[in-house]
Amino acid sequence: MAGTMLAVMLGLFALSVPVAVAIGLAAVLGIVEFTRFPLIVAAQQIYIALDRFPLAAIPFFILAGNLMEVGGISRRLVDFARSLVGGVQGGLAVTCILTCMIFAAISGSSVATTFAIGAIMVPALKRLGYPAAFAGSLQASAAELGVVIPPSIPMILYGVATQTSIPELFIAGFGPGLLIGAALSVTVLVWCRINGWGKRDGEGRASVGHATKSAAFALLMPVIVLGGIYGGVTTPTEASVIAVVYALIVGVVIHREIALRELYPIFRRSVITSAVIMFIIATAGLFSWLLNRQGVPDKMAEWLVSVFGSPALFLLGVNIFLFVVGMFIETSASIIVLGPILAPAAIKFGIDPVHFGTIMVVNLALGMVTPPFGVNLFAAAQVAETGVDKMMRYLPVFIGVIVACLMVISYVPPISLFLRDIVYR
Repeated sequence: MAGTMLAVMLGLFALSVPVAVAIGLAAVLGIVEFTRFPLIVAAQQIYIALDRFPLAAIPFFILAGNLMEVGGISRRLVDFARSLVGGVQGGLAVTCILTCMIFAAISGSSVATTFAIGAIMVPALKRLGYPAAFAGSLQASAAELGVVIPPSIPMILYGVATQTSIPELFIAGFGPGLLIGAALSVTVLVWCRINGWGKRDGEGRASVGHATKSAAFALLMPVIVLGGIYGGVTTPTEASVIAVVYALIVGVVIHREIALRELYPIFRRSVITSAVIMFIIATAGLFSWLLNRQGVPDKMAEWLVSVFGSPALFLLGVNIFLFVVGMFIETSASIIVLGPILAPAAIKFGIDPVHFGTIMVVNLALGMVTPPFGVNLFAAAQVAETGVDKMMRYLPVFIGVIVACLMVISYVPPISLFLRDIVYR
């Protein structure tokens, strides 16, 4: 049954059927053809898949990101980051990376980061002489940090799918996120020196004091959100609601950049984005339930243990597999379907499930910037007003840097687990 369902799902993907619909149709086929359950069980399992308290954080973090984009928070974060690093050659490119890291600590979404930060950074990069394709590639790659540095929507999905602690996953994302951010920063600084880009990056840069004062409320947001989670005051879901309320107050009352008439488009866009993700979660939950009834996760874990003789070979094989999967299948669906299958095998090899979760999230996030279905890639191309084909001149370098960081994250567990062990052990 499992093989037929997977074949049908992949076949529908090849026919460009929407991800959620393809997964749902494959699952319904499995119920009708291979079980004696009435079809009503599909509705029941879809409801069960969505009836989980942590999932409520997803629409709220999406809404918070959209409110920050319109409310001037993203622009102030850019000015703050530029005041810190914008004075050196290539500093504006590093500003893009640093701002994405800060924004990621609030929004939890790489697509939101691409549009919110890219709308400001990409035109600035182009204006100061950076090639449009380079600016787009940089923005797409840096926005990947939106799903690595907490709060992270894919980490919430992995935690729900594998019954792993979401706060532990969140805090484990800091190390990998900082590593990737630092590696990308060093890369662009060297690249700009070689090509002579960024010699005018200091033009129009505000002082650190002025930029910090202007961005004070924006910088306070991740402190409130993440401080509440790690301080044991709030759950991630409760923190997401606080993020929305805070972004609304700052945008409407303090900065006064969100007019009341703009709230409806913001809420509408957030509802549509949330509905798409929830639709995928619902059908992927049904698909996973059928696989679990067939014992696929346990059988797959035993098979992987027999094929790969050591944890090192297992991680190498899984990383190659996930990299290929991420190129063709949406991140949320990949995590919900593959997480319950691969995590038991990782545990059999003695790999910490939190560490494995960071590996999965970082790897599948690469799929957002790799052809043919990289959502960040197309979003950044739209913002940069350039073609994906032109971005491919620069993108392999950024992908190579992230892949190198992924290997370090995979084989050096303390990068992910050091903070977790201090806080929770």
